[in-house]
Amino acid sequence: MRMLHTHPSSIRAQKQAVNLTVNAHLLAEARGLGIPLSATLEVALQAKVAAARQERWLQENGGALDDYNERIARDGTFGAQFGNI
Repeated sequence: MRMLHTHPSSIRAQKQAVNLTVNAHLLAEARGLGIPLSATLEVALQAKVAAARQERWLQENGGALDDYNERIARDGTFGAQFGNI
């Protein structure tokens, strides 16, 4: 049997109820303006998760990127000896 991966940001992803504490005045204003709370939280959470993943990737791979950049600065890029073709 083949398993399909469902990305967390997928619209069809399973939803889970959570309890949150939110500034009461901000919540009342958002509701008064018709701002969809769940959808707004999901969009904001997706952005935060993406930023955290990027930061983690940079922390994990920063040394390799520094090494690569140092090598390019020292030795140049492959094909640089041929100039602009």
